[in-house]
Amino acid sequence: MPRTSERGGPRTRARILEVANRLFMENGYDAVTVAQVAREAGVSSVTVFNHFPRKEDLFLDRAGDVLDLLHRAVADREPGSAVVDSLEAAALALIDDGNALTGYQERSLGFLRTVAASAALQARARAIRGELEVALRDELVADPAFDGDARLVAALVVAGYATLFVENASRLLDGEPSSDVAADHRLRLSRLFDALRHGLADGA
Repeated sequence: MPRTSERGGPRTRARILEVANRLFMENGYDAVTVAQVAREAGVSSVTVFNHFPRKEDLFLDRAGDVLDLLHRAVADREPGSAVVDSLEAAALALIDDGNALTGYQERSLGFLRTVAASAALQARARAIRGELEVALRDELVADPAFDGDARLVAALVVAGYATLFVENASRLLDGEPSSDVAADHRLRLSRLFDALRHGLADGA
């Protein structure tokens, strides 16, 4: 196919993502190469890697959104408000917005099936979880208004939410109605943050 300009910046990135997602979901992640994605998108493999350092990042591309969410929840919270309260509000907003990061949106079934079929994607997802924990810890350490245990809060928040996401996705893949999963998610999310709120020091 004709080559497109490789200077498109965000447009090039969006085109690469569109092509990669289609190829991965049609053929399976492990069966598609970066070279195939590049060829279909009309760019070079070098351009693909300039935008996405790892092949896995072509599919698991929402980590940046989560990093932004964590940053805003900590840095932009109201003066005097607790971090756990702000993080809970951010998680509840994902529900209200119908965000795929809840793990139970029916439109995400193709994505979830693709991840479930690839050990490489699952390994990268676990690595991203670790990166998010470190990022949240660093946000809390840098926040002069936070005087709790940054490492513990970050570990519990990220692990707790990741557990809910994975269980939501598994239930959806098993055929449970998304409405049932959604109702349980809101309830369990409340339990998670209540446990964090009452089990951590006041500084959290």
